[in-house]
Amino acid sequence: MVQSRILFVVNAGPSVGGGHFMRGLNLARALEARGAACAFVGPAAVAGLAATFASPELCAGTFADADLIAGAAALATHYDALVFDHYGLDANDHRAIADGRPTLVVDDLADRPLAADLLLDAGVMRRAADYDGLVPPRAQLLLGPNHAALSPAFAALRDETLARRATTSRVERVLVSLGLTDVGGITALSIRALLPVLGERRLDVVVGGQAPSLPDLRALAAADQRLTLHVDSRDMPRLTAQADLAVGAAGSSSWERCVLGLPTLSLVLADNQREAAHALSDLGAHRALASAEIDALGSAFAALVGDPDAWRAMSAAAATVCDGLGAQRTADRFLALVSPRLGNTRATLA
Repeated sequence: MVQSRILFVVNAGPSVGGGHFMRGLNLARALEARGAACAFVGPAAVAGLAATFASPELCAGTFADADLIAGAAALATHYDALVFDHYGLDANDHRAIADGRPTLVVDDLADRPLAADLLLDAGVMRRAADYDGLVPPRAQLLLGPNHAALSPAFAALRDETLARRATTSRVERVLVSLGLTDVGGITALSIRALLPVLGERRLDVVVGGQAPSLPDLRALAAADQRLTLHVDSRDMPRLTAQADLAVGAAGSSSWERCVLGLPTLSLVLADNQREAAHALSDLGAHRALASAEIDALGSAFAALVGDPDAWRAMSAAAATVCDGLGAQRTADRFLALVSPRLGNTRATLA
């Protein structure tokens, strides 16, 4: 028996990437493991992401920005609760879509009113006071990286991977993953900065199927056996575990790398990534670089791989940030909030 029906309203596309969808997918899988039925709605890019990483049926509908609120509200009548992961929506929009149904809002910004019964913000420095006056007084807050919605496969690999890192003496395999949408062709730019200082090390490069860098990356991979290209990879946990060092975007994938203690040179690709990136740098969990500092990437890479003590210290610091079980924690809390209301509604209907 389906415990509850939950609709995710998420953003995705060339300008915002696929992170909203992917962390929603991780949470949806945790909810489904507990008996819920989940579906997604959002811009057209959501349909493509659902087809690539889950199934086409997961997407209940897509709408242009101007039609999203009305379209999602119409679909929401068939669901018991809503999850919002869309920075372009605020409290008025949440209320218009949810119409009194329980809501979980996933946020990183703390910059606008949110109609949340449960609020998730995985920011490493986030505090409850940041949301004073922005959420209803009754709202429950899930704050910090231990609530980040990650695939359970990362936590499953954690003990084995951290044990291997403790005995690793040199960097041999490097993971480059700068977001599915590859904003501004940043992936190819990064690879070209790394190749002159790579030595005999191997590169695993992850991009989306529509990445602007893809033609250039295919040519580079054909010409250089050190480079392996992974398009729309479903195996990020294994690639992250096998890597000794990463060049990654300073978004939600930061938490994946921390779970597995992967030292990272982290590129800040959007303004909303800046605060978390600098906080993780302050903790010693990675080194943050602005995307405009791409020319400095090669020297930063050479310095880190040439200093085993710094590499090991960064790995140890990263591993303390989160344990990878956030999706399960959040799913339990949301269903605990939804289930009593669902029971009351069904009793009334009966």
